[in-house]
Amino acid sequence: MDIKNKILCVAERVFDQEGFNATGMGRLIRETGLSSRTVYKHVRSKNALMALVLKERQQRFFKSMDFSTLETLFDALHAWSAKDGMRGCLYFRVGAETSGNIPEIHTAVEAYHIQLVKALTDLIHREAGQPDELMTEQLLVLFEGAVTASTYRGATAIEAARLSARRLLQPEAEL
Repeated sequence: MDIKNKILCVAERVFDQEGFNATGMGRLIRETGLSSRTVYKHVRSKNALMALVLKERQQRFFKSMDFSTLETLFDALHAWSAKDGMRGCLYFRVGAETSGNIPEIHTAVEAYHIQLVKALTDLIHREAGQPDELMTEQLLVLFEGAVTASTYRGATAIEAARLSARRLLQPEAEL
């Protein structure tokens, strides 16, 4: 693993487990085992590091999600959440911690949400046979709600969201 990736992996783990505001660069530097000079050579600030972490995580997240159908989406969400420890959405948590006041972090959080809405819009179009903004918003709430509720309800929240999404798209079908 190269130095920059090591820094990103450590930073993601620590930010995810302890929060953005609670984590200082000194802590991150100690966790990497690198000198502060080396760390700052690769990232210019804590804000820039968090933005990079979010961009890298976004790429991994969307590679691991399967937006082909509702079933594949919720299967992938279940697998991601189980692997990630069901701590909720890092984008939501960091966005709430920073209140949109750090431009580079706000931009990264916004980019994630734009990509998520686009993927859900396309899924609804395929499943419903036509675009439907309201249905996309409803699926977004189910998806993000499942991620949040899984922090205290576990996989049950993801299964409940899956069933609700099925009902949303197939109101007459037996579940």
